[in-house]
Amino acid sequence: MLCLQASIGAVNDLADADADHVGKPAKPIPAGAVAPSAARIWAVGSLAGGMLIAATFGPAVAAVAAAGVSLGYAYDLRLSRTALSWLPLALALPLLPIFAWLGATGMIAEGLVTLVPIAVLAGAALLIGNGLVDVERDAIAGKPTTAVRMGRGAAWFAHAGAFGTAVLLAFAFAPGVPASLAGGAASRPELRWVWVAGIPLGVVLIVAGSALLAAARPRVRERGWELEAIGTAALGLGWLAGTAIAAGGGAAG
Repeated sequence: MLCLQASIGAVNDLADADADHVGKPAKPIPAGAVAPSAARIWAVGSLAGGMLIAATFGPAVAAVAAAGVSLGYAYDLRLSRTALSWLPLALALPLLPIFAWLGATGMIAEGLVTLVPIAVLAGAALLIGNGLVDVERDAIAGKPTTAVRMGRGAAWFAHAGAFGTAVLLAFAFAPGVPASLAGGAASRPELRWVWVAGIPLGVVLIVAGSALLAAARPRVRERGWELEAIGTAALGLGWLAGTAIAAGGGAAG
């Protein structure tokens, strides 16, 4: 996944190089720190490495990896400049736990199905929030992201509403641990701690990040988006830990 994300990031910088010369001149390609040819080699090489590693875990894992990286490229090459810029991450975020679970166990846990709509909402919120960080620069560069099209105020409320709904669903459908599996949870205390703390911690970080994203200064908004991203990861890890315990105390791990 690290390799695939590196490839997606390189393609994104290549696709946005002209706009970044205007709106974000400090980025590696417009600043001259990385040549476009080097970025292309990095994009192709990291894609090949990521897909080769995924293939060693079987065709199902490779298929999920291919779907995820394809969504990343769709965002980079086309959808990031449209009103549908939120869609690729909304669809890709649910693939992350599925990718990890398939690679570790060879199957998909039942609890992951409920996580999908939560991850879709969180992915859409994260993408709109990321657009809020750069909304002024994207507007100057003529990049019509969702945040630019909606305006800062409306985009903030849309992203906060999506996150709020995701959090409510997370609490409503959070995996419980049957009493019959209490011994399994006790045998893996690290899973229990992540299960107990992950969702509440994620909520606190998301709320704090959303508050910072309402700030006037782009640098403050960027810190807010980072908090939201970390909070989303914490919430997801808490959910996955509960699912692992419910699946047998993490025996598969």
